[in-house]
Amino acid sequence: MRIWPFILIFTSSILYAQKSEEDAVKKAVNQLFNGMKTSDSILIKKSFHKNAVLQTITKTSEVKSESIKDFVLSISKAEKGSLDERITFSNILIDENLASVWTLYEFYYKGQFSHCGVNSFQLVKSNNEWKIQYIIDTRRKDNCKK
Repeated sequence: MRIWPFILIFTSSILYAQKSEEDAVKKAVNQLFNGMKTSDSILIKKSFHKNAVLQTITKTSEVKSESIKDFVLSISKAEKGSLDERITFSNILIDENLASVWTLYEFYYKGQFSHCGVNSFQLVKSNNEWKIQYIIDTRRKDNCKK
């Protein structure tokens, strides 16, 4: 009977560590969208791992790639506050230094609804910090929850 308190403490510490890592992953993802909303190229660059990949799936199922450099440049030229991607975290999976994140999103440009879809992120933990390694998304104008 004396072992139960130790099991409870051990289980609680594991659950706390997992929640803490989930929060750190969310923070890394949110940093990207905060950078987009404020047109902050430094914040956006800090969100990505040095070899990150950015892709989107078109309506015709073509996969298009964009360089992180071009993405950062285009966002930094946007009027501050004009880009607003509102995300909802759906699923976060973590194994050691790898995290997979699925988010639903709605994108607004200058306050007007533009499109919605899903973001799929792969993050890596490097130097004790989560960085986005890969993003692929879908984009559509219909079947959005708005």
